[in-house]
Amino acid sequence: MSTGIFSIGVSGLGAAQLNLLATEHNVVNANTPGYNRQRVVQGTNTAINTGAGAIGQGVHVQTIERMYDKFLTGQVNTAQTVTSSLDAYYSQITQIDAMLADPDAGLSPAMQNFFSGVQQVAANPSSLPARQSMISSAQTMATRFHNLDTRLSELSEQVNGRITGAVSEINSFAAQIADVNQRIVISESGYGQPANDLMDQRDQLINDLNKLIKVSTSTNADGSYNVFIGNGQQLVVGSNAMEMTATASSADPSKIVVGLKTAGGTQEYPESMIIGGELGGLVKFRSDSLEVAANEMGRVAATLSLTFNAQHALGQDLLGKAGADTGFVGKFFTIPDPKIIANSNNTGSGLLAATFEDPTAPSAPSFSGNFSTKLTNSSYQIQFGAAGAYSITRLSDNQTVSAGTGPGVATFDGVNLNITTNGANGDKFVIKPVTEIGRNIDISTQIAADPRLIAAAAPMKVTPLQSNTGSMTVSQGIAGVGYNNPAVLPLTLTATTATLLTGLSGTTAWRADYADGTFATGTGGGISTNNGAPLAKISFSNMSFDVNGTTALGDKFTFERNVGGVQDGRNAVLFAKLQTQNTVADGTATFQSAYARLVADNGIRTREAKVQLDAQGAILDQAQAARDSLSAVNLDEEAANMIRFQQAYQASSKILEIGSKLFDTILSIG
Repeated sequence: MSTGIFSIGVSGLGAAQLNLLATEHNVVNANTPGYNRQRVVQGTNTAINTGAGAIGQGVHVQTIERMYDKFLTGQVNTAQTVTSSLDAYYSQITQIDAMLADPDAGLSPAMQNFFSGVQQVAANPSSLPARQSMISSAQTMATRFHNLDTRLSELSEQVNGRITGAVSEINSFAAQIADVNQRIVISESGYGQPANDLMDQRDQLINDLNKLIKVSTSTNADGSYNVFIGNGQQLVVGSNAMEMTATASSADPSKIVVGLKTAGGTQEYPESMIIGGELGGLVKFRSDSLEVAANEMGRVAATLSLTFNAQHALGQDLLGKAGADTGFVGKFFTIPDPKIIANSNNTGSGLLAATFEDPTAPSAPSFSGNFSTKLTNSSYQIQFGAAGAYSITRLSDNQTVSAGTGPGVATFDGVNLNITTNGANGDKFVIKPVTEIGRNIDISTQIAADPRLIAAAAPMKVTPLQSNTGSMTVSQGIAGVGYNNPAVLPLTLTATTATLLTGLSGTTAWRADYADGTFATGTGGGISTNNGAPLAKISFSNMSFDVNGTTALGDKFTFERNVGGVQDGRNAVLFAKLQTQNTVADGTATFQSAYARLVADNGIRTREAKVQLDAQGAILDQAQAARDSLSAVNLDEEAANMIRFQQAYQASSKILEIGSKLFDTILSIG
């Protein structure tokens, strides 16, 4: 009997001691990241059958259990990776939002000041100070474009650097997980019991990895984990860790992309594979916000340059030069051609060059309306197939915008792509029409040095004979695209009858528009001033003139070069009109509204990211609370357990004390 008492007491002491150790272990690890509370799982020893019944033989410890729930932990990891992704995205996009919306440093005030300068020249075209002010405001606007684009470029470099850092951290975590996997397998195979603390370390590493990129796991038969990213790409397999890389994109060296080291080199992951965590947030920010902002600003800069230049080329400067005159500067702004980047994996020697398509011109023959471009805020990819076949894809929506067989010229979305030499089968090139326009827009060096070269005047004028007796008036005219100091000037139209104007050479094509909407065309000969309705417009040699009233026999109108037109600001007036015309996005938005839409869209995305981040933060808190209710250490509870297990230890000690006395009594009887 005393022997049984001794064995039971010893078993109780052992169990109580392990319970105390587990409790102490919980207490000291209460603040250890990733620690899951542990408890001792006890079982009764096999009873001994006696004639009077079965007598228990004490207690034994079955295992040390980790208070862990895979489902709850999975919820935390999922919430964590989404939260980290949103946090990375939001921290970056707020910088763009603050930059674009700044009322002082933003683009809108600079554009407004530039067109205010244009209006001053239109009002006083002979004023050199007004012209110099226009040039200064243009330079200020160009500098604003430069500064904003530079800031966006700096953000891009920051993203590249953080992607590189995140990949390094991912590789470190992957190696640690593989190492812990191996240690868990060794531990559990040697003792047959769960390696609780090692599993806590591994789960914490998984959680930390989830902060960088979304991962999923599977459990092997030996207790090790396999870790996957994206759509199932292996990162860790048991005790083996793959190595990710951060490398310059083969399609665009300015972008750092994520890849995997293989025996054959580096395999680039598509951006769609990089989801969740800080890395996923950075990649999403770059593609959805950063590149969009840079391209949209580039589109505004390119459209402003192209349309302004197109109108400027139709004017006459203060020196009286226009069209093909020596010394005439048609382009007020200078911008580079669209950029083309050859894929580093290309095997052929394709030769491509790109230019901007001329802006859509005001409609002939009236030349009313406005200039506009078809430029988008997207980049493009051309891929060659067999025998020079190619297709061009707009990357923003993956739509094919052109296809054919080179060499030749492909025109799409305001871009002319000249294929001089075909690429090899499979070769790719990226075309970036507007990405770098913001950082490179500038003012013509010639105009900047001599404000007299601003073509503020129109190149032609109309002078009626002072002795005219009819009521007809003819406007000073508008030059249309194609105007180039026509040889027909000067010429005089004469009313040879009360309703017929003659004077055009036999080879000069003309069009006459009438007040009722009808029109007539011809070459040379006479132009009727009434065709059932009064004459409203005359057009010839890429010039258009408004007409009002009726002629009298012998009335004359002389059409000639605008010699001495220093007070003429007609072309500058058309410059100014560009500010309020729909010039951007194929004639659907103004410069200001296009930029305002960029600011608004970015602001909306910023607010949405903030709302989503706050909501996801709450979800993460709830998931952590649910997990912690099971796994976290409650010091009050552990203090109570400490007392309870201490009492159990004391009780078992008392049993041993009683057993000792009984044994002594038995010995004394003998």
